[in-house]
Amino acid sequence: MKIELLVDGAKVPMNDFVQKIVVNIIKAMVETLHNIDSEWKEISIHIERDELNE
Repeated sequence: MKIELLVDGAKVPMNDFVQKIVVNIIKAMVETLHNIDSEWKEISIHIERDELNE
């Protein structure tokens, strides 16, 4: 599996160990959701800070 993390457009480098941890956490969370096909191809997550509630 491959993962890319961008913060404000800048790529955040991650070694293999960190990549595996992040991928496995996200994969586990998504696969517990209803109606998710176990043969998924790609997961995309976009998080945007809500300045009013921070």
